[in-house]
Amino acid sequence: MTIRLETERLILRRPVATDYEAFKNFANAGGMRHIYSSLTEGQVFRSFATELGHWEMLGFGMWTVTFKGNDQAVGLVGPWRPADWPETELGWMIFGNAEGKGIAYEAASAARADAYARLGWETTVSYIAPENLRSVKLAERLGAVLDPTAKTPAPDKPCLVYRHPAPAELALEKTLENAR
Repeated sequence: MTIRLETERLILRRPVATDYEAFKNFANAGGMRHIYSSLTEGQVFRSFATELGHWEMLGFGMWTVTFKGNDQAVGLVGPWRPADWPETELGWMIFGNAEGKGIAYEAASAARADAYARLGWETTVSYIAPENLRSVKLAERLGAVLDPTAKTPAPDKPCLVYRHPAPAELALEKTLENAR
């Protein structure tokens, strides 16, 4: 079964090997500096292979984000749950010149809704490096709030944990919005 999500401007699809080049350019331009201080070509390759493997092993993962009508990857956004993660995560990486256009918000909203509906998640968090202010603002725009009691993936690394509204909270917000 092919799974894909559509928003007003975007297609979210399972990553494929040909997305590697865009991911590599993002990583080499410092796009993953909040995770790694520097990356070797091998580490970039293994990081992308992990994205493909996550889907293969779990049946879900970060979606490749593209604009409708153009299959060029502009980011990865979506559900994430490595074996050693304390909770389900909604993550995002928007590549290069695609930043600042509302893509992450649009894609993350769709990916979160899908994780709640299709995967049955009742909660999710976003793990964010403290210096990654753009991601903090995005998490807050998505309605997530800082959860200082939540466990982090790597207790020895500084990390903010933003908890997203549960499905029932989002449904209530939507109902109130429609009533206005």
